[in-house]
Amino acid sequence: MRQVAIRNLTRSNLVGDRILLAETSLTRALGLLGRGGIEAGSGLLIRPSSGVHTVGMRFPIDVVGLDAGMRVVRVWPDLVPYRLTAVSFAIRSVLELTAGQIAATGLQVGDCLEVDFLASSV
Repeated sequence: MRQVAIRNLTRSNLVGDRILLAETSLTRALGLLGRGGIEAGSGLLIRPSSGVHTVGMRFPIDVVGLDAGMRVVRVWPDLVPYRLTAVSFAIRSVLELTAGQIAATGLQVGDCLEVDFLASSV
């Protein structure tokens, strides 16, 4: 999976600099399953996706729903294992982060995010 950085253009800060891209059927299906946790600054950008679940996960995560323009349309802070997010036609991709990262970065509905592909690695 490619790794990118995601910046919050609205708040002029970094959301994460070790975000993996889940863009294939397999990487979207597996997501963060099987991991014991993720570190601050890490996460997973799932696209396309209109919602996620935490069934089978062993740790809580922050979840951010993004529209086609990478604008935040919904947030689910501290989503515990065995829960579902609402599915929305407005959400085109989902960003999964370490629990507490939404609060730590001040991320809010309406913020515009940017993917920095220059930080990509293969």
